[in-house]
Amino acid sequence: MLISKTAPRKTLFWKIARHLAAIVAIVLLGGLLSATLVRLAPGFDSDERELDPGLSAESVRALRQSRAGEHNILRYYSGYLRAAWHGDLGTSHALGQPVQSLLRERWPVTLRVAGVGLLLAWLLALLLAFTACLWRVPVYEMMGITLSGAFLCIPAAVLALLSVILNAPGYLAIALIVFPKIYRYSRSLLAKAYELPHITAARARGLGEMRVLARHVLPVAGPQMIALAGVTVSIALGASIPIEALCGLPGIGQLAWQAALSRDLPLLVNLTVLVTLVTLLANSGADVMNYVLQPRDV
Repeated sequence: MLISKTAPRKTLFWKIARHLAAIVAIVLLGGLLSATLVRLAPGFDSDERELDPGLSAESVRALRQSRAGEHNILRYYSGYLRAAWHGDLGTSHALGQPVQSLLRERWPVTLRVAGVGLLLAWLLALLLAFTACLWRVPVYEMMGITLSGAFLCIPAAVLALLSVILNAPGYLAIALIVFPKIYRYSRSLLAKAYELPHITAARARGLGEMRVLARHVLPVAGPQMIALAGVTVSIALGASIPIEALCGLPGIGQLAWQAALSRDLPLLVNLTVLVTLVTLLANSGADVMNYVLQPRDV
């Protein structure tokens, strides 16, 4: 049966449109929830700068006045959206700088640390998973399971402290945090794929392991591993907060830590929107990529 070539394109267009609509809705809702949680947090109205004995009553009154517009959260958030539409993301209370410039300065650091950490984690996990499936040596498989289990039990903050003590780069700590999650899931996917009857038949016909891997194993395990790649982006971003805060890396994670400690509402809302947007784009991108790579009858 012949299928029109325009049908997959239309389906892809509507799929992307649905993803974009969902991203916009979730990002807006996430920003509102973040603003609400910060507003309801204990000590929101307090400012440590008010404890300075050198400040006059007028200065203290000015500090309190600067947060007066944040008490009504719906009014604040609607004003934030109007200003953000015109490119104004507000000013950080704690750092006294425009949020837009802070994000522009800090984002490349997090992108480099999280990106290199993700790459190392995927390379190490796939190397161990593929070799374990090909060699099928019980001792080697047990070594991979033990290694991934050990790092899975270590908190991110502990790995960050170890990287500081050992003077190791921050991306190495992120790689060790993400690695066990990738290894265990990909190892399970590959093991199930290699047990399928048609792969056993391909091996019996004398096909080499690389051809079996490329033509039979990856098409089976590939879609789920692409989806896993989207999930690991959010894991790496979450791990970057303690890593950057404890290692002194001037990235988005350290900025989020500072904003949380000072209950900096403008900064926290923008960071929530940014992280939510990146996470949703990564997961939606993986979903769209799986649809594009999906084989179709012509």
